[in-house]
Amino acid sequence: MSTRQPSDERRDERATGTAAAPRLARRQWLALAAAAAAWALAWMVNEHLWTWLVRDVAQLSGRLGDGVHFFVYDSLKITLLLVGIIFVVTVLRSFMSVERTRALLGGRREGVGNVLAAGLGVVTPFCSCSAVPAFIGFVAAGVPLGVTLSFLIASPLVNEVAIALLLGSFGLGPTLLYVGAGLVIAVVAGWTLGRLRLERWVEPFVFETRLGGQLVDPSLGLTWTQRLQMGREEVRSVLRRIWPYLLVGIALGAAIHGWAPADFFARYAGAGNPLGVLVAVVIGVPLYSNAAGVMPLVQALYAKGLPMGTLLAFMMSVVALSLPELILLRRVLRPRLLAAFVGVTAVGIAVVGYLFNAVLPS
Repeated sequence: MSTRQPSDERRDERATGTAAAPRLARRQWLALAAAAAAWALAWMVNEHLWTWLVRDVAQLSGRLGDGVHFFVYDSLKITLLLVGIIFVVTVLRSFMSVERTRALLGGRREGVGNVLAAGLGVVTPFCSCSAVPAFIGFVAAGVPLGVTLSFLIASPLVNEVAIALLLGSFGLGPTLLYVGAGLVIAVVAGWTLGRLRLERWVEPFVFETRLGGQLVDPSLGLTWTQRLQMGREEVRSVLRRIWPYLLVGIALGAAIHGWAPADFFARYAGAGNPLGVLVAVVIGVPLYSNAAGVMPLVQALYAKGLPMGTLLAFMMSVVALSLPELILLRRVLRPRLLAAFVGVTAVGIAVVGYLFNAVLPS
């Protein structure tokens, strides 16, 4: 017969739990490291894998091959960005409440914040859709909406690819004007939208911090296990809410990728049309491409005599505003805020286009 007492059993249970805790922690961190390695591997092989499958295995070419490759490549790329950015931002957000972050970054610092956010956008080579995951993460973390919108505009609008291509094709003057104008648009548009206090038109779930389906206050203190759980739950929640918009947006982008009505553009946005810049912006917004994709058309139209300001307005509208981007943003922004974002940005681009046409020789 055993002579052990209940108190002995409780001590054994506590000792077992204490010994198991480090093992559990080690397993968590090993799992996190493995997930990070898998994420990095998927990011590195994404383009090469789909190029091989679409071009070599399926032997698709032309517009069909370009569209299929664009859809599968961009779908995985943006999903990876969503997973990575939302997880990291959620874990970081667990150390600070949304209200405290907004208080630190808002107020008189907001103008400086717009400049810093625009500068960050310049060094992050995202297309308009790829910038959306970072935008969601920044807004969820409590960064002021206007500051975050400056990043969302600058990231696709001014990037090193566009700078290099413009420098090689048109020289230093137009390139510097492009960079300066892009930064001014991002800063002024973000600051203007921030002054309007439009946070009420952001979907409420973006600001909510949940753990196990319940709202929590990060300032109360959480364990690392809870923080990592919050990150995983937030990733699942955002993907569940946004995936239909993601697929529809990318499918639309694949259908119109690289397409532009060159003849129509040359006819109605030429130097003789005082509304040419507005026509360029209206044509550019529905399209979806990056600066590298649209640059050949810009060079061809420039050779036909179209004004530089009109062409830069067209390029800016293509890379900074696109229907796929707006479809993605619609899941987190209500229609009024989405319309304000498009309107302010488009007006800024049009103003810059007319300014360039006035100061640059045709």
